[in-house]
Amino acid sequence: MNILERDPSDPRRKPMNPGLKFLLELGPGLVFFFTTIRGEWLAEKFPILTHLGEPILIATAFFMVATALSLSASWLLTRSLPLMPLVSAIVVFVFGALALYLQDKTFAFMKPTIINSLFGVTLLGGLLFGRSLLGYVFDSAFQLDAEGWRKLTFRWGLFFLFLAVLNEVVWRNFSEATWLYFKVWGTIPITLLFTFSQMPLIMRHSLEEKAKEEKAGN
Repeated sequence: MNILERDPSDPRRKPMNPGLKFLLELGPGLVFFFTTIRGEWLAEKFPILTHLGEPILIATAFFMVATALSLSASWLLTRSLPLMPLVSAIVVFVFGALALYLQDKTFAFMKPTIINSLFGVTLLGGLLFGRSLLGYVFDSAFQLDAEGWRKLTFRWGLFFLFLAVLNEVVWRNFSEATWLYFKVWGTIPITLLFTFSQMPLIMRHSLEEKAKEEKAGN
């Protein structure tokens, strides 16, 4: 049985509401943010959590649980798992477990670097083999011609590597609180701005737009 999200061209693929998909992917990050901020309060109310360590490690445990719940919801709704959130979850579980076992929050800081590096290398590597892998993620939202997917995949690959480098700069040079706010309230606006900046490319290579132009020409 194939548990991965099917190819966009596969008629058996069950698309998920984009808003719900965004919420499921964003949810674990918000859980991590708020449990880190309220970690000391949680430890006071539930002393058993003190065994996990300091607030950021408590938040790491909650983040792992929230990630598992997010994937479970995706599976229940579509009977498949989206590739990128699945890869993210694997990194979350591995690095989260290491952080908790070794009581070393460095693993929590490095997790976004590893995830974004994996995505960037995977997207750019796919292009070397003639595969525009970004179509698996965005095809339910819009459809592009082959050239459009190649260009968009290349740009997203570079963007993920940029996020990886940016995360390293922030966590190694600024306070834990600064990194936390950057992780949630910095990367999301940056990603949204980048996404909107790609709209001209998407419009130029949209199959729907080309179909409208051809229809108008006839």
